[in-house]
Amino acid sequence: MDATPPRHLTARKKPRQARSATTVEAIFEATIQVLLREGIHRLTTTRVAERAGVSVGTMYQYFPHKQALLYALNERYLDLVAERVEAACQAQHGAPTKAMVEALVTAYWEAKTERSDVTRALYRSAVELDNEALIEAFARRMDAATIAMLKSAPDAVYANLDLVNVTLLSVIFGTVRNVFERNLPASQQVAIRRQLTIMCLSYLEMSGGRAERGTIGFPSRP
Repeated sequence: MDATPPRHLTARKKPRQARSATTVEAIFEATIQVLLREGIHRLTTTRVAERAGVSVGTMYQYFPHKQALLYALNERYLDLVAERVEAACQAQHGAPTKAMVEALVTAYWEAKTERSDVTRALYRSAVELDNEALIEAFARRMDAATIAMLKSAPDAVYANLDLVNVTLLSVIFGTVRNVFERNLPASQQVAIRRQLTIMCLSYLEMSGGRAERGTIGFPSRP
């Protein structure tokens, strides 16, 4: 993730060797476990170090305090989500708009729900952070990936693609976050995911995105 964190949240050093990378991964996984079992308010670098099986001194080599650790963990999480969405968008270049939207919704939804408990915990942890740089870097990557994909659609041309794109992503991101914040049951999540795809396709259709009116296909109703 190409983001410059605030000075007080900067990691002391980045892992350069495989052993160091393994240590940092263990610290990240331990942080997630403490978040899930103890909650954000009981998370401390000492508890994380104990669960990761590293010394507090080793922990401080990378992360000077709890907030820097949480910032790095959120950065890693957003980077993984961005990579999955970018790959999905790249794979759909030149495909019909319907296939693009289905792939985009699927990639983002699955990236967020693969470990739902982790996503929910990180949403809660973000309130403790000055994460504006992270969100901006993530948004830039998403914008670039989806704009490039939509530009390649053979059945759609948009007069103001930047506006259409940011609106489309806002709908997807907002819907998925609402599902988590409300902790909706799995059956309802499946239904909402279908409705989200229909809503996105309807918006693209009505925003002028078609070579000829009505050419953007819609998924069959469940």
